[in-house]
Amino acid sequence: MSDASGSGRGWLIRLVIAFGFAQSAVSMARPAVSYRALALGADERAVGVIAGVYALLPLFAAVPLGRRTDHGRCAPLLPVGVVLISGGCALSGVAGSLPAMAAFSGVMGLGHLCFVIGAQSLVARQSAPESQDRNFGHFTIGASLGQLIGPIAAGRLISADDGQLARTSALALVVAAIVAAVSLTSTWRLEHRRESVRVPERGATVPVGGILRTRGVPAGIFISLAVLSATDILTAYLPVVGEHRGIAPATVGLLLSLRAAATVACRLVMSPMIRLLGRTVLLTVSCLLGALLCAAVALPLPIWALGTVLALLGFCLGVGQPLSMTTVVQAAPAGARSTALALRLTGNRLGQVAAPAAAGLIAGVAGPGAPFLTLGFLLLGATGLSLRGGNGKPGHGSRPSRPAGPGAQPASGPPAAHRGTEGTGA
Repeated sequence: MSDASGSGRGWLIRLVIAFGFAQSAVSMARPAVSYRALALGADERAVGVIAGVYALLPLFAAVPLGRRTDHGRCAPLLPVGVVLISGGCALSGVAGSLPAMAAFSGVMGLGHLCFVIGAQSLVARQSAPESQDRNFGHFTIGASLGQLIGPIAAGRLISADDGQLARTSALALVVAAIVAAVSLTSTWRLEHRRESVRVPERGATVPVGGILRTRGVPAGIFISLAVLSATDILTAYLPVVGEHRGIAPATVGLLLSLRAAATVACRLVMSPMIRLLGRTVLLTVSCLLGALLCAAVALPLPIWALGTVLALLGFCLGVGQPLSMTTVVQAAPAGARSTALALRLTGNRLGQVAAPAAAGLIAGVAGPGAPFLTLGFLLLGATGLSLRGGNGKPGHGSRPSRPAGPGAQPASGPPAAHRGTEGTGA
């Protein structure tokens, strides 16, 4: 593992730029896909299915792609991911049927997964241990910028012509494809060719069932699933709520970006909050407040109140992903932490498939606000599990205060090495 500073940090700057463009494209495309589906005659059920298909291919690909990066180069996944994102966006923009839109949404999701796995593995491999916190912090700037800019850009493009939702949503998707393609200019020669891939020596392979039976791992996976499902359904269903309440697409985009900005603000103050409250209390409180705020989104609130609720919800949702990752890493057996993280990612994708589809069915029966009530119950379940599965004490945000799980050792390396996925939906 090389020190980034020793070989120049130009690769990291270019990776941040590439990630910013790629994440902007995805953040533009997700609400645009919902609007285009509505323009093609989709109801709430169909919007939920299309949103779920976004994660269907990644559901099966996450663990194999993670293993591939463990035993080979990381950088080739970046251009592959960009091409899939760009192609999925462009084809969604010209698709004339809902099944085609669902398929191309899946292509987009697979591309995003490829890019995230390749990028986070690249940062982990090319950063010295003492530089990983800093480098991953800089890396996530790309995701933060994309999540802030993408929804606003999509909202403005879709609102450009109020009477032509099909045309403007298609335009937003084509623009998203172009934005994704721009990131190709920064994805070349990021990986030091002289780097040798070193696979850490492990003891006996821990079976997947054994990992899932380890105390704390199922809780961390479910908490991550619940938080990511909440974020995804907010992105996919706020346009539907906006249509029913007469909220302009540009305003919906602004609200989504407000949620993303609050999540970024939360992660900027994560370490002080952990020192003050400890991981278990912080995780429990954030899930409980998130459940109540999700339920509040279903209420017929004025715009200013809805914006306040979404900002607070975004702050609460910012806690779950990084702390659930730490929970899984600390609880897993020492020789199976990477596999446990891959299972966590698989759980995330399962939630992205099942939650929007279930939300679509619920919305079709009980109205567009009902999925947010369902999310509230999901986060209440995460609240209970966080009390049972949490093992954190006040202290440094990425380091356990004591070993957790069979054979576990202090895990200063893995949490930092995988923190770059946070804020990307991975």
